Amino acid sequence: MSKASSTELPKTVDPYRLAEQEIVLEGEIPLQALSRFGDSVFGFEDGAVCRVSLSFSMDGERRRMVTGELEAPVTLECQRCMGPMQKTLVSRFTLGLVTSDEQAQQLPKELEPFLTDDFSADLWSLTEDELLLVLPPFPLHERDECPAREELEAFESDESVDEPVRKSEDNPFSVLADLKTKKH
Repeated sequence: MSKASSTELPKTVDPYRLAEQEIVLEGEIPLQALSRFGDSVFGFEDGAVCRVSLSFSMDGERRRMVTGELEAPVTLECQRCMGPMQKTLVSRFTLGLVTSDEQAQQLPKELEPFLTDDFSADLWSLTEDELLLVLPPFPLHERDECPAREELEAFESDESVDEPVRKSEDNPFSVLADLKTKKH
């Protein structure tokens, strides 16, 4: 297996040639260059990069594939305290290279399709898509580490004190029934 490495991952490549030659590409992508991803996170440090490793290959049925790993340090917004929280996003994936929806439908279930042109694939777009897929839907600090921990604990204890305990035999409409009988 040949290995090509660079500081910055190339933006576009011929994925079919790379798969036939079983090339591994490793490099970095500046997070500031991924605008859709940048709009989806609280932020990241200046100069932050996504480290990417992509292995191009062919399976026994001559399907071209890319297996990848990526890692990116980001700042997300905790949905409990609405403050910043540091997280490293990690993704491992295997994609089948396709040039049409028909080819995508013929892929086995374990392969996600990666739609490319005949001789060109945008690796930065692929990386951005994978980063967006691994974003947690509701990022939260660990409960003990959240700055809102004290307020949350106070709220939970107040809620349990203020909540009246209702007996199972109580009927919520019994008050209305009592009013009706007292009126007559």
